Amino acid sequence: MRVDAFDFDLPEDRIALRPASPRDRAKLLIVRPDEGFEDRRFHQLPEILQPGDLLVFNDTRVLPAALKGVRLGRGDSEAVVSVLLFERLDESRWKAFAKPGKRLKASDRIAFGAREGVCLLGSLDATVESKGEEGDIVLAFDFAGAALDEAIAAAGSMPLPPYINSRRASDEQDRTDYQTVYAKTEGAVAAPTAGLHFTPALLEELEDRGVRRAFVTLHVGPGTFLPVKVEDTKDHRMHAEWSEINSKTAEQINVARREGRRVIAVGTTSLRLLESATDETGRLHPFSGSTRVFITPGYRFRAVDALITNFHLPRSTLFMLVCAFSGLTTMKKAYAHAIARDYRFYSYGDASLLFPAAP
Repeated sequence: MRVDAFDFDLPEDRIALRPASPRDRAKLLIVRPDEGFEDRRFHQLPEILQPGDLLVFNDTRVLPAALKGVRLGRGDSEAVVSVLLFERLDESRWKAFAKPGKRLKASDRIAFGAREGVCLLGSLDATVESKGEEGDIVLAFDFAGAALDEAIAAAGSMPLPPYINSRRASDEQDRTDYQTVYAKTEGAVAAPTAGLHFTPALLEELEDRGVRRAFVTLHVGPGTFLPVKVEDTKDHRMHAEWSEINSKTAEQINVARREGRRVIAVGTTSLRLLESATDETGRLHPFSGSTRVFITPGYRFRAVDALITNFHLPRSTLFMLVCAFSGLTTMKKAYAHAIARDYRFYSYGDASLLFPAAP
């Protein structure tokens, strides 16, 4: 399909720069294809869902992976460098995107954080080990293991999406706001944002209602923010993201499906992982590895009965996914409805509960 089929106009003032407070007071748009739209609030989810429904959450934890530093070692010249870590290679080495990346070369030294030191261990320094073909670099840090983790946590900030970061800087509040309350497995450089609306009290209400929960892990990578640069979706290649479903969780979800209970993905990351691990018969298998599944209209869903997700960018792979799930025409009307009723968009914005289009 042509990528411009997924375009729409979004006023800039609809882009949320902070989440709703409390976070479960965000708006919730319920989309049932061919049945119109229903405007609710996220905290009303317990009365919307049914006992026995199974919510599948992504328990990835966002790293404070955005670092600012100074390039050293070229005579008297120093240059400010911004880095986004996105893949750990071993105890001391990370893949990263850097700005300005073109000015860096192998063997350059970068000092991150305050020059007098970022933690009790001293300064956080790294060497540019190599440069990749897609603008990425490999950084070899002077620390390793837990010592490196501590230094990154002290020097780094939350890697807010470009559409927020271009309007304001990340701050201490984002360390809480840009993390789900159930985050557990560290490794993401972007939040699974549908989960940001849940609070401990709401999770307790859902449990009292008889709504069950399961957890999978997909470490959201920087590819989620990258624009689609091709004209046709068939030419786009997704970035790989590491993910895992253990055997206990796989069986929990399979039992729900056998019993006729609804499986509801919390976020497009959970949905993409479930689809990656489900076979043609609808059976989910344990999974550990990378997924780069790219879902566009025409895809036949096998794993879920509904999807909770935020409102996504025009021409993005995430908007393509929701159009595949509920129908392109339906989702364009839903987004027009949301814009007209002052819904807030993107990572810190409002939410939707989507049901699938008829096959």
